[in-house]
Amino acid sequence: MEFRQLRYFLAVAEYLHFSEAAAFLGIAQPPLSQQILKLEKEIGTRLFIRHSRRVELTEAGRLFRERAQRIIDDADLALAEAQNAGRGETGRLVLGFAGSTVFHPLVATVLQRFRSAYPGVVIGCEESNSSVLLERVSEAKVDAAFVRLPLDCRGLATQALVEEDVLAVLPPRHRLARRRSLDLGDLAGDPLILFPRPIGPDLYDSIISACHAAGFNPVISMESPQISSTVNMAAAGFGVTLIPSSMRQIQAKGVTYHDLKGGTLHTTIALVHRPREKAPTVQNFVRIVRDAARHAPQG
Repeated sequence: MEFRQLRYFLAVAEYLHFSEAAAFLGIAQPPLSQQILKLEKEIGTRLFIRHSRRVELTEAGRLFRERAQRIIDDADLALAEAQNAGRGETGRLVLGFAGSTVFHPLVATVLQRFRSAYPGVVIGCEESNSSVLLERVSEAKVDAAFVRLPLDCRGLATQALVEEDVLAVLPPRHRLARRRSLDLGDLAGDPLILFPRPIGPDLYDSIISACHAAGFNPVISMESPQISSTVNMAAAGFGVTLIPSSMRQIQAKGVTYHDLKGGTLHTTIALVHRPREKAPTVQNFVRIVRDAARHAPQG
């Protein structure tokens, strides 16, 4: 039994007329009649009672019509689902986020654009530091991740999204709190709060190098488990800290935010994924990130 025969049978059952069914199917009447006879022979019973000008379904035909329609509907659904999955319109996408990346509005914009374009894709989220996320992507436990550069991405494909300036955050009642912008060297005498180097060794080293270039060796007073929590530690009076500009929105009592003169430090939010990725969902997401990056304001 072939799907073609089922579709032929259903057409005749719909029109109850071989000529009209043949016209609907776009075939000649004789081949249609032959296929119905062949189907009846295979089943072992008549499906239609033939009259001179019309046909009618037998009891077996009425039962077979119900089952045949179900088979065709299931086949059509399976075909549509496979096509949707092949285009990345359904399935699951697991994304990783370095904690500080979620503060940038462009990350949320990318997610909204993807959700709007592919509402049938289920998105799973995982938050960790950039170094751990690189391992998760490499091990195929996460499909793609937003991380902060500079970072050794270990052979993973990287798509930069947006570059940000780094700001200084001063604790309450700091002597420089009234200044709108600072030289990095102005902080030479202050204890510095940083994240642990293993979280982002390249970014950590770039901050230390910038301090050296500004003429001082920073004194690390405390290490924060995440970049985002350094602001709260500054608010508690443990020292000054340096953060990406999008984190200015963190509300911590008494702290002040200050631009660094001369564009001393920058960090970039980027999407990392496995090279030569075959999954359509990931390809679609990367395409949306790439498009957003082309139109992203920098700084």
